[in-house]
Amino acid sequence: MSDHLHLAIALDGAGWHPAAWREPAARPQELFSAGYWVDQVLEAERGLADFVTFEDSFGLQSTGFQGQDHRQDRVRGRLDATLIAARVAPRTRNIGLVPTAVVTHTEPFHVSKAIATLDFVSTGRAGVRTQISARAVESDHVGRRRLPEFGVDDLDRTDIRAVVADLFDEADEYVQVVRRLWDSWEDDAEIRDAATGRFIDRDKLHYIDFQGRHFSIKGPSIVPRPPQGQPVVTALAHSAVPYRFAARNADVVFVTPVDAADAARIVGQVRREQAAAGRSEDTVHVFADLVVFLDTATESGPDRQARLDRVDGTDYTSDARIFAGGAVRLADLLASWQQAGITGFRLRPAVLPNDLGSIIQNLVPELQSRGLFRTAYEATTLRGLLGLPRPANRYAATPEGALV
Repeated sequence: MSDHLHLAIALDGAGWHPAAWREPAARPQELFSAGYWVDQVLEAERGLADFVTFEDSFGLQSTGFQGQDHRQDRVRGRLDATLIAARVAPRTRNIGLVPTAVVTHTEPFHVSKAIATLDFVSTGRAGVRTQISARAVESDHVGRRRLPEFGVDDLDRTDIRAVVADLFDEADEYVQVVRRLWDSWEDDAEIRDAATGRFIDRDKLHYIDFQGRHFSIKGPSIVPRPPQGQPVVTALAHSAVPYRFAARNADVVFVTPVDAADAARIVGQVRREQAAAGRSEDTVHVFADLVVFLDTATESGPDRQARLDRVDGTDYTSDARIFAGGAVRLADLLASWQQAGITGFRLRPAVLPNDLGSIIQNLVPELQSRGLFRTAYEATTLRGLLGLPRPANRYAATPEGALV
């Protein structure tokens, strides 16, 4: 694996600080326009980022885990992440596009074909961030089942742990189904021979015949095998059960360490779970998430954070470590965490476009000067950028199950 670290940008609304939309450079009137998202991704691409992620959910943003906080002074609402990525794809050339899919309330068949389509539209730059939903307020939007109401303080309860563990078991099957559907067409299944009248080779389309506790899926997909074979699967994990899910299923695991020692501990746990899943030989990246408030010419990062907190009326907190300071100090932190085993970073700009611009204009050159980051895109697919091989089709050598 290259000594270069990898960089991803996590895009959400006007930025990750809830008062970001009130900054002078913010564009709140454009948050629900295609052009806004194109501009953010093009900026990330100018900085040679590996990929961007797009947040999504089945409920409005809220400070409360269950239910709405009824605040009117914060951004509420999102566009569909996969549709944003598909709109952005033709306007970009190199950067990966990774929308969030809420696997608890969607069907694997639908998501598999949507992400496969995104891979075609982007010519091999698609991925997906798999996310469970444990909130009753979100299950109520779908109506297929009712999840119990509980708060963050209840996560240690035995019954709630069982509910969350079951959601991750379901997500595990979900990803298995999605990956099998991506393989249900062999790479050369399409003949497209007008002279003989044969468009497909039916022997190279396969039933997946998946039978699990949560899903029973016959297949095949209606979309041919994606250009990457398997688009990149990612997941955010904070504790043991999500680490196990991510190590079993993901190509990139997002984690939230607080310092280098914590990063080393988390990486070790992910690697043990990876080995237990029989994936020791696979490349599985572990990216650390960081919220960033970078210094500007007129205001330090800590001062900006404090000012935004005053505007919002509360001190900003996050599941990820918050970094406030200059690009040199941030580069020092990234380098130290890389030594702890972190292979990449997903940076969450506190304010868009301010902090994204500072990442691209200040942090990236600093990393390049240290030999820690690329100076040009060296691959045309997201798997290529991440050093992931194009996987063989699991059904190619097994005629059983073909549509004969």
